[in-house]
Amino acid sequence: MRIVLADDHVLVRAGMRALLERIEGVSVVAEAGNGREAVALANELAPDMVVMDISMKELNGIEATELIKAQAPGVRVIIVSMHTTEDYVVRAMRAGADGYLVKDAAPLELRMALDALARAEVFVSSRVSAHLVAGLRTPQGEGSSKERLAALTVRQKEILQMIAEGKSTKEIAFSLGVSVKTVETHRTAIMERLGIRDVAGLVVHAIRAGLISLDPPPS
Repeated sequence: MRIVLADDHVLVRAGMRALLERIEGVSVVAEAGNGREAVALANELAPDMVVMDISMKELNGIEATELIKAQAPGVRVIIVSMHTTEDYVVRAMRAGADGYLVKDAAPLELRMALDALARAEVFVSSRVSAHLVAGLRTPQGEGSSKERLAALTVRQKEILQMIAEGKSTKEIAFSLGVSVKTVETHRTAIMERLGIRDVAGLVVHAIRAGLISLDPPPS
């Protein structure tokens, strides 16, 4: 089983790599420090699986999962995150994730998750399964931040996240390989779709929708 490991913390990646490579038949073929790198590696290497964190800069794990599933549908994605709330679990699964594992799970549960995904099954940690069921049964309100976010394209969500992270228009344009005018056009379209008039409002919306996290990194 060839795996790409994506997490923006070097020490976390080292620990996860050590755990993964203790499992017979598992090989970590590459590491990514953000969601954009994970998408590129999934397309380039066509691994069996991507083990993905959620809270990463440039492109978070949920949006990266959506892109991977669109561009390389044969690649399985398992989210490994410290987040256990309904919002994160439901969004991850709706983005196409094949599994969701909490970071403090026992090593045995990691092995079980890999085995399940290898059999083309879906795996969800017991700690979050109740949240998942509740979220799928409870429709979101029409005016919710997450529902309005769903109206954006993947590229618009990508740009919204980068704006919320404090990147300038020039930095976003350079990162995406597009012109400043293109980024400005996207920003205008985002504001129109969300009914927001300024950048501060975009940041607040991104936080409420869970596109970026204010949670401190895991110790």
